[in-house]
Amino acid sequence: MAKRVSVDKWLFTVTLLLVFIGLVMVFSASAVMAKERFGSPYGFLVRQMAWAAAGILAMVAIMNIDYRNFRRPPIVFTLLGITSLLLIAVFLFRDSHNTHRWIKFGGLSFQPSEVAKPALILYLAYFLESRWQQITDVKNVLIPAVAPTLLFALLIVKEPDLGTAIACVAISTAILYVAGMNMKYLWYGFVASLLPLYFLIVRVPWRWARVQAFIDPFKDPQGKGFHIIQSMIAVSTGGLTGLGLMEGKQKLFYLPEPHTDFIFAVTAEELGLWGSLLVVTLFGIFLYRGIRTALRTEDMFGKFLATGITAMVVVQALFNISVVLAMMPAKGIPLPFISYGGTSLFITLASVGVLLNVTQQAD
Repeated sequence: MAKRVSVDKWLFTVTLLLVFIGLVMVFSASAVMAKERFGSPYGFLVRQMAWAAAGILAMVAIMNIDYRNFRRPPIVFTLLGITSLLLIAVFLFRDSHNTHRWIKFGGLSFQPSEVAKPALILYLAYFLESRWQQITDVKNVLIPAVAPTLLFALLIVKEPDLGTAIACVAISTAILYVAGMNMKYLWYGFVASLLPLYFLIVRVPWRWARVQAFIDPFKDPQGKGFHIIQSMIAVSTGGLTGLGLMEGKQKLFYLPEPHTDFIFAVTAEELGLWGSLLVVTLFGIFLYRGIRTALRTEDMFGKFLATGITAMVVVQALFNISVVLAMMPAKGIPLPFISYGGTSLFITLASVGVLLNVTQQAD
């Protein structure tokens, strides 16, 4: 079968639609807050538009670069090394809200943990390309494959950011599964993680409070359960068609971070069930086209890249939407393409550029 000569138009269009929806919802969710903080309702929107423009330019540029150029060891290990240094350097900067997640220079800020995800995807694709048939070799293949993931996860947990650390592990697991990893090792890893998760969740008061609020938010409606209840109110009051763009009430100092972590709740309130289903459907199409690309790509490096990038987007979307719908304890993971956040948007769009190039090479 002849090679494709153009990118996957469905994937390209879905990505642009999600970015557009994101810009609209960031403005709607943040206008009041931006007016109070910056003196202009467009404060957050302008910044997000700048990052979106830079990200789209990066996506278009990268999708025209043969993805096989990225399999070079200097590129793979330089990115891995720089990411490791950034994840360590973040602790040298002043904390924000008792966390060390950002490297800040003047008015600019950068989140190293966002780089960790594509760095791990590139490393695993490179490392497993010629070793996937020996994936049962624990000492020489499996352990070296998962070592960077465990290192990055430990550093990210230390920030602390357990949600992103779990996302990194989930992305790596998806690639390892496609590479043919025996499922028993997944169970071994799950069992081995139970004790660390116990200390990271149950023994950390503020995380355990989130779990308790998730289990029964109405037990403390004005305290621990307040944010979850407000999210559910926003989703339920939207009805089928929503209250209308800019007409939502829960974003007015009820929902925490309405333009970031809980932007899907604002979307449900203002655009209703149909608007929410549109967003979910677009992510569903992204998942389908990403999996289709991975299945149709004979080159193992491209197959692993496609798997990892697709998992990176969809896993984060699943986590974010699940939190908003009270199906999972709060994790602080943004909704890809839609939540406010320059680092996340730029890195995700650049990664999609790689995926789009893979679609050109797929059979």
